[in-house]
Amino acid sequence: MNRAASSRSQQRTSDAEPLRAPASVPPGRRVWLRFKRNRLGYWSLIVFIAAFVISLAGPLWSNDKPLVVRYQGHLYFPLVKTYAETTFGGDFPTPADYLDPFVRDRFGAPGNFAIYPPNHYYYDTLNYFSKGSNPAPPSRENWLGTDDRGRDVFARLVYGFRVSVLFALVLTAIGTIVGVVAGAVQGYFGGRIDITGQRLIEIWSALPELYLLIIFASIFEPSLILLIILLSLFGWIGLSDYVRAEFLRNRTQDYVRAARAMGLSNWQIIWRHVLPNSLTPVITFLPFRMSGAILALTSLDFLGLGVPSPTPSLGELLAQGKANLDAWWISLSTFGVLVATLLLLTFMGDALRNALDTRIADAVKAGGGQ
Repeated sequence: MNRAASSRSQQRTSDAEPLRAPASVPPGRRVWLRFKRNRLGYWSLIVFIAAFVISLAGPLWSNDKPLVVRYQGHLYFPLVKTYAETTFGGDFPTPADYLDPFVRDRFGAPGNFAIYPPNHYYYDTLNYFSKGSNPAPPSRENWLGTDDRGRDVFARLVYGFRVSVLFALVLTAIGTIVGVVAGAVQGYFGGRIDITGQRLIEIWSALPELYLLIIFASIFEPSLILLIILLSLFGWIGLSDYVRAEFLRNRTQDYVRAARAMGLSNWQIIWRHVLPNSLTPVITFLPFRMSGAILALTSLDFLGLGVPSPTPSLGELLAQGKANLDAWWISLSTFGVLVATLLLLTFMGDALRNALDTRIADAVKAGGGQ
């Protein structure tokens, strides 16, 4: 009887061991194991990274230029070099249009060939040879149809997703750095520095951000760099409050007093001791900050205050869908990409928050790894 009970106890222990990180595992490794245990957040991270990598490789599978051309015994690589139409037997010295039926016929001659990407359109390519009027519905030639200017919707979604994610990464990085520095200085030193910083932040946050964007958009030519600069001026304020609160709490801990007694400078204490123990809200909010950045860019593009044409943009596609209600494929596909992106980031943020929450980890241990 005791042998059977011991066997069942050992079996329960062995079942719970994969879900419970040993005490010798580094803290970062334990956080990753808890994050990986959340299957929805973990697979959302995998899908998001895969989609971003695929969008970065967009020119390899969505482009109006062949990957490789063999013509009259010579190899050409149009993706890395521009060739004139005369190179392939044309009459004009202008860059070759590889979608032109004449050029395609030249590649179809014996001994010649051209390897095209699966989707034959770049984000700004106009389908001059479309048989119908624009916007055209989905077809074998244009998988998700065309917009009102004859551009391929699928290609603009691929490159628009890439622009949105890169914009969100840059804006999140700048806002995080500025917010951490501002919050750390206020929270660690406190006193007059903290009070003065709080008053300045209150004044700065009271400025009408949208009005400033409208004013600058009317003065300067809209661009991604201008949007990053303007949005970065305000994007750090919310994060600095959380970092300030963490520093106010951690600066009174015993390890800070011990480091100060050992003769470490304030900046050494901040960098080595207080900052690593105050990064939980910073890391937790990263996916949600990226979601906010993508929504901000999409909203500004929808209002006509974002990136200039012909830069691919999800907001510009939504505006086209609003202007062409009968072209349902534009709104539906763009809305699907935007919702899927925000859902993936939200699931990743929830999983990361749970992985960094020690109370949830303690509850898991108390429940036997369940």
